[in-house]
Amino acid sequence: MKHDPRTDPEVPPGMSIALLQDLHLLTRDGHLNADARRKLKQIRHLLGLLRPALDDAMARTADPLIVDCGAGKSYLGALLHDLVLAPAGKGALLAIEARPELAAQAQQRAARFGQDRFQVATGAIAEAALPRRPSVVTALHACDTATDDALALAIERGADHVAVVPCCQAEVARQLESSKPDDPVLAALFAHPIHRREFGSHLTNVVRALALQASGYSVTVTELAGWEHSLKNELILGRRVHRYSLPARAALRAVLDRFQIEPAIVRALAARGLDPRGEPAAPTPDDLPS
Repeated sequence: MKHDPRTDPEVPPGMSIALLQDLHLLTRDGHLNADARRKLKQIRHLLGLLRPALDDAMARTADPLIVDCGAGKSYLGALLHDLVLAPAGKGALLAIEARPELAAQAQQRAARFGQDRFQVATGAIAEAALPRRPSVVTALHACDTATDDALALAIERGADHVAVVPCCQAEVARQLESSKPDDPVLAALFAHPIHRREFGSHLTNVVRALALQASGYSVTVTELAGWEHSLKNELILGRRVHRYSLPARAALRAVLDRFQIEPAIVRALAARGLDPRGEPAAPTPDDLPS
């Protein structure tokens, strides 16, 4: 008996079976192996959590732009195109990927499957040229400071919504090696290398959330999927509601000073004249959400 992959609850209704096979999210005979099932479950769950932001973008913007940073093999972009942009008949998705071979594969796949609203930019996130202000910026498992580059791009370009699922992140753990807080209780939190790595990862995401809040975003931090699917499943969601938040800026300064750190998101925004620790710059016409 021939297997019908559409009977599997993890296969999104309306999604091209051939495209899922091309992405290796389905085998040639239409089955999901364990690794593909985990990936597809995470992406589908992220799409569900993104749905309010996507619906808002579609309702408020004539030609919404979704930017997927550190796109990798463009699993997320492919599903966003087929399940959101194509049915809506408007909008565009720009996938940013630094590795030329993956960028080329994604662009060729989009052409093969008629994804005319899918474009790829090859290069660093920080150097990407966007055609217009993005409605939604995403980053799914962009490694280490690539997540910070995605957040900085979203903040700099005034994205209405941002959603990132950080991956491995070691930068703050390295900074904590030279941190010598006066409080022995704080010092004990990261005295051992394994604790420093885990605490550094947690502290990185705390700073990211505060940087978003300091830059005018309402922030929710939640779990993407169960731990049985991925250990890297913290989801940071932001919705742009103000120009800035002075309490969040004060809290961010306190955290940075207490732990004697300066993570990539802070440096990236400061380099753009958007330092989330200091006094906000004078407003521009694009400072408030449309």
